[in-house]
Amino acid sequence: MTFQLEIDAYGTLNVIDEAGVRHANVRPVRTFPISDPDAGLSLMSPDGKELAWFESIDAIGERYKEMILQCLAQTEFMPTILRISKVSSFATPSIWDIKTDRGDTRLKLKGEEDIRRITRETLLITDAHGIQYLIRNTTELDKGSRKILDRFL
Repeated sequence: MTFQLEIDAYGTLNVIDEAGVRHANVRPVRTFPISDPDAGLSLMSPDGKELAWFESIDAIGERYKEMILQCLAQTEFMPTILRISKVSSFATPSIWDIKTDRGDTRLKLKGEEDIRRITRETLLITDAHGIQYLIRNTTELDKGSRKILDRFL
C-alpha cells in the first residue's frame, strides 16, 4: 500500500491512501504492546477499520516511523517500574513509593487482584486511578523490590 501520513494542527494522525482518500484521526495500534512492542502495528480508522498493517515498526520506513512513534507516545502511557522503594502496608489498600522510567511517584494499590501476571516475569499493576504500570522483568528488580513484590503475589 502506498500512502502518506500527516499530523494536522490538532495533533491527530491522518492517512492519505493510494486513491487519494484522506482518512482523519487515524490511530496507530500495536499488536503486542507489552510482550513485543516492536512487532505488528496497524493504522486504524476511527470506526475500527484497518487502513494499513506493518509486520514491525521498522517496516514503516524512516520517513514515517518518528511520526508513528510520536503518536504512540501520546496514547500509550505505561510507566515501567524500576524499583519499589517502600509500601505503607502489606495489606491492601496500600501506598507504594516507586521509581519508574518517568521518575519517582506514588501509587495506591486497591487489592492484590490489581497485579496481573502477563508472562512469568512480566507484571501489569493498575493503581486506584486506573494508571497501569509495567514491570517488564521481575528478575531484573533489586532484591528489596522483589521481596516487597513477593508479599503481594
